[in-house]
Amino acid sequence: MTTKPEAQPKPSALGGQQLVNAAEVPDARQAPVRVAPIAPRRVPITGPNRPPLPREVKGGPFGTRVTTGFPDVALTFDDGPDPDWTPRILAQLRAYRIKATFCMIGLNAAQFPQLVRDIAADGHTLCNHSWSHDMGLGLRTAEWILQDMRRTNDAIRRAVPNAKISYYRQPGGAWTPGVVAAATRLGMSSLHWDVDPQDWRKPSASSISFTIISATRPGSIVLLHDGGGNRLGTATAMRSILPNLVGRFHLAALPPGVDPPRLFGRDLPLHAGQT
Repeated sequence: MTTKPEAQPKPSALGGQQLVNAAEVPDARQAPVRVAPIAPRRVPITGPNRPPLPREVKGGPFGTRVTTGFPDVALTFDDGPDPDWTPRILAQLRAYRIKATFCMIGLNAAQFPQLVRDIAADGHTLCNHSWSHDMGLGLRTAEWILQDMRRTNDAIRRAVPNAKISYYRQPGGAWTPGVVAAATRLGMSSLHWDVDPQDWRKPSASSISFTIISATRPGSIVLLHDGGGNRLGTATAMRSILPNLVGRFHLAALPPGVDPPRLFGRDLPLHAGQT
């Protein structure tokens, strides 16, 4: 016996909620709806309507990077690549001409090298997310941590030779000084986030959308997942997240460089192509 789906809260563009029947929510497994690309609108950085300056760039645990350092918003995707969900996420980003950052598990990169190539071919920034999503990695020896990170970078570069891997993200955000030091030694910035819808818990698409739409501000780094389980909720939520954020911010991949340059002790904007 089946029951009629219950109405679920859905965020509106104004940050409130409205009810939508669950049966009406698009299924990301169906044939994708053709969406006319929308040119991203760059947020003005001067003038009377200038947005507030982003929060401290390195305000995350142990000095990890928590904002972009400039008004651009960065979408990041963890735990892939995944043959079921990564292609869907890539197609959605492509429809809106958005570049993002993909934090890849080494095991998955080794198993699905073509997906790594697809991510790189679309111009997205590459990020190391450990070999096997070991949330206790930071408690291991310095040499163990280095070998884990190197092994992951090697898997990514077997798929994309000479790939620039500028960032490392610790699974579960379980940062330690040892992890940050190892990433720095290998030329990677430690990448945290400031918007987390906890989509890894598989909440409803409307919950994911509401959290991101209401919490994202200029300079935000948004945490999402394209792997690690069933990501139907994330893929469905992207249908409302992308048009909303594109209308309010300029979305860009984190630049493929290690850290923003500094002048008089302050981080300066680092845009795509700078290293």
